[in-house]
Amino acid sequence: MSSKFHDMLAERSYLIADGATGTNLFGRGLETGYPPELWNVERPDDILWLHDSFLQAGSNLILTNSFGGTSFRLKLHEAQDRVEELNHAAAVNAVSAVTSHRDKTGSDAIIAGSIGPTGELFEPLGALTPDAAFEAFKKQAMALANGGVDMLWVETMSSTEEVDAAVNAAKTTGLPVAVTMTFDTASRTMMGITPQQFAEQALALGVDVLGANCGIGPAELMHSMTGMATTALAANMPMVAKGNCGIPAYVEGAIHYHGTPELMASYALFARDAGISIIGGCCGTTPAHVAAMSAALATRPAGALDVEHMQAVLGTPWADVQIKADTDSGDDNNARTSEGGRRGRRGRRRS
Repeated sequence: MSSKFHDMLAERSYLIADGATGTNLFGRGLETGYPPELWNVERPDDILWLHDSFLQAGSNLILTNSFGGTSFRLKLHEAQDRVEELNHAAAVNAVSAVTSHRDKTGSDAIIAGSIGPTGELFEPLGALTPDAAFEAFKKQAMALANGGVDMLWVETMSSTEEVDAAVNAAKTTGLPVAVTMTFDTASRTMMGITPQQFAEQALALGVDVLGANCGIGPAELMHSMTGMATTALAANMPMVAKGNCGIPAYVEGAIHYHGTPELMASYALFARDAGISIIGGCCGTTPAHVAAMSAALATRPAGALDVEHMQAVLGTPWADVQIKADTDSGDDNNARTSEGGRRGRRGRRRS
């Protein structure tokens, strides 16, 4: 299959993805609870700033500001009838940023249309049906494709049912599709899916990239990635890692991430050594972190993954929990978590 994504990936040993949306937009005045998707039309200059900041930091793959762009999520803000408008605008803003950056620097970048969870529970725990989820994801995917994205990026999923619906909907566009799950509950998703189970499902769906994002911190993210690496690498499937910038914590009423640029640079090197070809950040990750990751990857040679050294640097994954053996798949229903770790999982956003 030939595409801009596949061509760029074939040209180099790794791609650098971007970082957080909410964390960076909060500094521009975004209020907690307000949907960033509305800023695609209300404050497009701030979205252009976000994309350009990551491009200047070294990202050559950026995600559109459309994580909560399904009708289900937009309904929370009485914007369910604006799916096409907001997602198309998200894609156009990203295209504009990449075009401007390419004209100035000669460096191109891939634009991935972000598709996050609906925030609803599937039957029988909730009212969401596979058909309704598919139609919602398809409407979003088509708007992103029509806006000019290079690929679709299904992310932060927790259930196999929602992965099925989102990936199959994204594939109707004919564009390459990436899919990531979030493993934040003792090395499983909230609905009990293990990294290996997810990898097997993603391969069966015929995606172009699989991996993990968000979760707890880089140590846990890398633990999840190594859990799917054998399956993915055996199938010659590219992997993506987008870990949180350290472990989130409440400090004086606000969420802070302990990860320094140096820590995220180390995480990027370990990810490359683990065979991961697309490396970025999630919640808490700023352009400064991405710049440190880019510099480290450019100046330090690749090597074999040293798990003991990785744990010494990043920390022991799941240090406070007992990991359950991968013997069952758990419940197949989706949930979402909010910014940073384990709070309010129905509201997770890539922050």
